This record gives sequence, structure tokens and C-alpha cells, in this order.
Amino acid sequence: MGRNTRKRRTPLATKAIAASAALALGGGGLIWANFYASAHESNDSAQNQTKAAAAQVATISCPDVQQKLTNIPAKAQQGVAAELANLDKQVTEAYARLASTRQAQTNDPSFVQNAIVGPLKEKRAATIDRIRIDIQRVGGQFDNSLAQLAGCTTQTANQTTAGGQNGGQQNNNGGQQQNGGQQNNNGGQQQNGGQQNNNGGQQQGSNGQAGNGPTAADFVDITKVAANVQAKPRKTRNASTGSFSVSCGVNANKNFNTDNVIVAPGVTNGAHHTHDYVGNQKINAFSNNNNFLQGGTSCSNKSDLSSYYWPVLRLQNGTQEFDQNRDGGGKEGNVGKILTAQQAEIKYVGSPAGKVVAMPQFLRIITGDAKTTTNGLANANAHWSCTGFENKVQLTEQYPICPQGSKVVRSFAFQSCWDGKNVDSANHRTHVAFADPASGACGNGFKAIPTLTMRLVYNVPAPTIQNGVVKNAYAVDGFPEQLHKAATDHDDFISITTGGLANKIANCINRGQNCK
Repeated sequence: MGRNTRKRRTPLATKAIAASAALALGGGGLIWANFYASAHESNDSAQNQTKAAAAQVATISCPDVQQKLTNIPAKAQQGVAAELANLDKQVTEAYARLASTRQAQTNDPSFVQNAIVGPLKEKRAATIDRIRIDIQRVGGQFDNSLAQLAGCTTQTANQTTAGGQNGGQQNNNGGQQQNGGQQNNNGGQQQNGGQQNNNGGQQQGSNGQAGNGPTAADFVDITKVAANVQAKPRKTRNASTGSFSVSCGVNANKNFNTDNVIVAPGVTNGAHHTHDYVGNQKINAFSNNNNFLQGGTSCSNKSDLSSYYWPVLRLQNGTQEFDQNRDGGGKEGNVGKILTAQQAEIKYVGSPAGKVVAMPQFLRIITGDAKTTTNGLANANAHWSCTGFENKVQLTEQYPICPQGSKVVRSFAFQSCWDGKNVDSANHRTHVAFADPASGACGNGFKAIPTLTMRLVYNVPAPTIQNGVVKNAYAVDGFPEQLHKAATDHDDFISITTGGLANKIANCINRGQNCK
């Protein structure tokens, strides 16, 4: 976002290595500068180093312009996407400067503001103005208040909006209500050199082997968490009670990429982390409605060319993966062995409040928020549990430590209400919404569509926590500045079908049948 070592180093050597790795980090909403001792230091030393490192954490929080752009004319979308990517690059460069000037920051308290944050604001202001020009050039309306999003702030670790760990209370109907206007405090992505040696599973300090998480506080023994799964909404007489299951595999063929055609069309490595892809086999940054149907599919039903993709899960055990030195992988703090799910269950289910309409062709849905560490939890929709506990405990903000014989489960319940008009929206949120958690009904003129649910089951060695240090950690890939928090888990979907499959799914569900 090497880091992982069994050799004992002097404090000076440790700082030199940390500074070198920090130089490889890119910028983003959160700047995390770590100087950790080797995991083989004495217990007292490790604890002291952890406390010292926490005090040295610095953050740069930049508002996410994209989340505030709710109406972009089609003719301006390509240019705006390029400028949004430019905003990411600017924050990346600002972080690199922050990471390489620690001594100057110590000597001059105003250095960060004068040499980093101030110039960054000027660059962002110019970029936002180019976005204005792109939109107005084709007759679109631009909200001039967006110019106020140019400025970024610095924060310490405990000032991040989602820094606490509380066991992740969440109901089981799909999570928090969707908020299309949620401001994102992350102006871009961070890059992390994240090098590791072949010595195996020791983490550096308590902040993950790449220095950007997870920490011991990100894990909880699920047997010690109180039951928190709430009852589902009561079904009405008109409820759609059926289901339609699809079998698309577990990405055993290793179809990975670090693009995100929904959020960053036309931008290589737009996700800045690696995704598993099942279903459509040729989705990348340059795919679009004109060629989606040419991708082929891993699904057994060949009429299902939909794209289902999610961040890979990694075991931070020192493994040198294929992407160790690539963008989206080790260069950006996503390190360790990629774990393939043992099961990937994909199912469409109905609405407790009434019938559903078929999903429109090329509907795009993102569920969850990859940037909750800086955005807060308004759009979080992470569900973590263990086999045998799924009906009792669902976690949002922590990864579960499962008992022997139990496996880690990630599950997703997508937004089930559609505005009836658009297959996407400028901020990729406002065209869909969650149903009311109490009644299961859609509001504001939205129509109920089949709820896409996904359940991923992994065989993960249980992490251990000793003296505040997590060993054998696992975590989802993510933007490095998001520190690999559990709450950043998310899932992406594009509905692409042939042969009337979308109607068949809706009809099956409305009839109360269980189909495949």
C-alpha cells in the first residue's frame, strides 16, 4: 500500500525501512505513516512501538467529488472520469511527499500545510474547474459549491470517521439505508510498496504485513459476540417468496483484474485493488454496453452473462502472490496469499412487501462502500460471520475469528429498489436503494426488483492475537488508505442476460418457486 521479516533490526534501521516503503505509497483520503518495530522485538518493546506509531499517524482527508456529482451529461462522462482520476493522482503525489518529508515535518509544524496541503488544494481546485468546464461545455448544470471540495484537512488516526471497532451491529435485511448524497472524505487512492520476504507469517508490528492493516482491533472471537441478527420483515399476502439460484463458480480459473468499469470506466487500475470475477469473463475498464454480450460466462446457465465481482480475500502469511509488484497488488498494500472461496452461492430472492419487476439490461449496482474508514458507515453493507453462527451474529466492522471446524463467511444483500428509469447514476448510488428495514417496501416511487444475494465461504486459518499483535491475519483487498478494515467490504454487479432470463427470474420469484 520488505515489510514482513523475522530478523531483528535496530530502531534506526526499522525507521529507514519504513520511510523507504512509505515513499512507495500513493495518496488518498487517509495518510498512514507507520514506523513499527520488528514483530520479533520483545513484548514490551512491541507494545511501546505500537503506541509510538499510533501517535505518529497523520491523515489527509479530501472530500470525494464523485459522490457529489449527481448529474453528468453523457457527452461529458469520459472527460469527467479522466479528471476524477486526476484528483486521485494528485492526492497520491501529496501522500508521497508527506511520507518522504517526516524530518521536515518534525522541524517545522507548518510544513504539511504550506508544502503539501496548500499546493494540493490549488491542484484540486484547477481540476474541479476543468470538471465544471467539461459539464457546462455540453449544456449541463454544474453546482458551483463543488469548488469548496478542493480543500483537504489533516487528521490523526483517532479522528477518522470510522476508526472505532464495536462489533458491527447490523440487521440482516441488507444493512444500512442507501444514501446517494453521502460525502466521501477520500480524495483518491494510496499506493504502498508493501514488499515482504519469504520468512512467512509474522506481521510487522500490529498493522499488517504491508503496514496498512489490519490490526488486532479489527478481529473478534465470534463466540464472544452477542447475537445481533434482527428478525426479517413480516411477509405480506402479496409477497414474492420464490428464489432463483445461479451457479457461476468460485473463480478457480483466477480471472482477476484491478479495474472497476462501474466507478472508473476507461481507467486502468481504477479499483486500486484486485477483484475476483465470476459470470462474464471479459469485464474490464474498457467494457461497455456495446460489448458486454461478447464476454462469455462462467455460469452454468449460458444466458447469464452478468458480471459478479468482489475484492479478493488474502491471508497475510508472507506469500509472494503474482501481483506482488503490480499496481492494485503489493505496490498498493494488498499483499499475501489470495484465497479462493470454497463456495460462492448466488441467489435472487423476492420482496416481503409485494411482487418484483425484472432487472433492466445492464443495470449496475454497487453494494457497500470501499471507503468507510474515511467516509463513515452510512453506505456500509458488510456482512461477516462464521458457519454455524450466521443466524446469530453478523459483523460489519470486524473480521470474525471462527472456532475450530467453522469457516469464514462473507455475504451480501444488494439494494432491492430501482428508480424504474436508470441503469446507473452519476454517483452510482441514487438509481437504487434499500427497502425499508421494517416493512421491506420500496419508497419514493422506486420499484422492487429481485434482491441479489451472495454468500462466499472460505477456509481461513484462525488469526491469533498476542500482546496486541495479530498474527496470521486475513483481510479483503482495498484502497490502502482504508487500512483493510472489514467495513470496507463491497460487491459489484452488472445485470447482463439473454434469452429472456431477467423475466424468467422475476416470474419464478413472483410465483413462489425455487428455480435454477
